[in-house]
Amino acid sequence: MSSAEQRPPDTSTGAIPRPRRRVPFWDNARFACVILVVLGHGIQRLTYDSAISESLYLVIYAFHMPAFAMISGYFSKSASPNRRQMARVITDILVPYVIFEALWMLTKWLVEGRADPNLTQPSWTLWFLLALGIFRLVLPYLALLRWPLAWALIISIGVGYMSNVNSTFSLSRTLGLLFFFTLGWWLSEHDIVRRMRLIDYRPWWVRAAALAVLAVWSFVVWRWIDVWREIDLRQWFFYDDSYADLTGELLWWAGAVRLAVMALAIVLSAAFFALIPRRAQWWTTLGQYTMYVYLLHSFVLYPFRESGVLRGLDPTWFWLPAVTALSVATAFLLASKPVRRLFRPLIEPRPRWMFADPGIVATGHRSDPTGSRRTR
Repeated sequence: MSSAEQRPPDTSTGAIPRPRRRVPFWDNARFACVILVVLGHGIQRLTYDSAISESLYLVIYAFHMPAFAMISGYFSKSASPNRRQMARVITDILVPYVIFEALWMLTKWLVEGRADPNLTQPSWTLWFLLALGIFRLVLPYLALLRWPLAWALIISIGVGYMSNVNSTFSLSRTLGLLFFFTLGWWLSEHDIVRRMRLIDYRPWWVRAAALAVLAVWSFVVWRWIDVWREIDLRQWFFYDDSYADLTGELLWWAGAVRLAVMALAIVLSAAFFALIPRRAQWWTTLGQYTMYVYLLHSFVLYPFRESGVLRGLDPTWFWLPAVTALSVATAFLLASKPVRRLFRPLIEPRPRWMFADPGIVATGHRSDPTGSRRTR
């Protein structure tokens, strides 16, 4: 992979730059991550009645959103935004957020007979949409500082000590995951992936080590599942609650626990990325449409989640693979061309009428907030 694939071309010499090509690995990684998102939500109701389901849930939640945040950061820019980029924060994040909050309000009113419109409290999966917006707004300021990774780490750990920082605008979760987003940007900014050949060089022992890491973590989760239930480990993986809420009181060493959880997420993410195919697959292009899967899958799962049909399913050996297969199929379906064509006005709105200068609103297909169509 050449450096031109990772960074904007250098035109200072007057030479005509070669067009940048997409790196299939990143599209593969994006789609694999969003499959884990759907799978995690799909098996969530099974975890109450099945230890093996809860083990799989904890394995996924230990790293899948940190990995997603890292990929998003890798394709983010730290330069001061121009007018068009500022407009994209509105069109790509704020407008879809309002649209889908309205859809959730309508859904809850129709299904549950109640509606509680409150844009400050994101519904279910919409927290990550707000998080991406905040990440993009904060990154240029972090990039101005010396040691931006260190500052991001301090913020991600320190926010847990602040009980007044909560789920309003998903701020606690956003700041908790800020380090992973910044880490992704830092890897791109310093060209670490190309210089260390992290994609090109993939000998058998790297894949074997990655499998071993994931296997060991899976065994540890399953073997001591009662311990993880007792300490409510899943809540630590959400990066949402304050330490006082997680432990019952504010303990000075709680930040060290989050640091350990973050280190685990990085190790597992690295193992996960090491197993992602480098070359184009038949499903690679679907990695450009992860936002469709992310925003729509919760509506597919909502009836199953609320009806209770996923509770008490036995035997686990049948229902866990079945729900897993259906979750994967759902991800593929929601990324398909017919679904994209149908829901494009909601997920990629073009509200030119909102702007004093309609020309700053991008036309055609645009990169979603994860940077899924950028070739940086």
